[in-house]
Amino acid sequence: MNRSLAVSLILMTALLTGCEKAETVVPGPVELASDAVDHFCGMNVLEHAGPKGQIILKSGGTPVWFSSSRDAVAFTRLPEEPKDIAAIYVSDMSHAASWEAPGSQNWVKADLAFYVVGSNVHGGMGAPETVPFSVRADAEAFAKKNGGRVSILEEIKDQDVLGPSQSVPAGAEAEQNG
Repeated sequence: MNRSLAVSLILMTALLTGCEKAETVVPGPVELASDAVDHFCGMNVLEHAGPKGQIILKSGGTPVWFSSSRDAVAFTRLPEEPKDIAAIYVSDMSHAASWEAPGSQNWVKADLAFYVVGSNVHGGMGAPETVPFSVRADAEAFAKKNGGRVSILEEIKDQDVLGPSQSVPAGAEAEQNG
């Protein structure tokens, strides 16, 4: 009986230790630096106005950077892109200095953000943008001023991020501020 008890305790300890190791620590966002290059276009992320995105893969390495939050969301829906996603962060426009300078350290987890979808404001690559905010009231105020609807990540439709983009006339981006 003592041997059975000892074996049971060892197995329970092993199982509990395994459970502890199974807990996943979500990596935090990385500060946006001048060497960040957009995954899709290969251009420097800082060359574009509007909210940015970063995806951290479980396999490690540097984040996958995006010149727009729309493209970060699109990445997650494209079958050919990696699915070992550890974390997704988008610029928190509730704390952005301006549309032109969304910030290098103010990130919000993509699944906690409130997005304005379908506004008349376009992102860094001239495509319709999904504008993320950490505060719902800020998203609602932006939508009231610029059109669009407030959505959470799961409510963003594929056509909102994968549909054809419409280019903005040169210089029009500078006029579009939140």
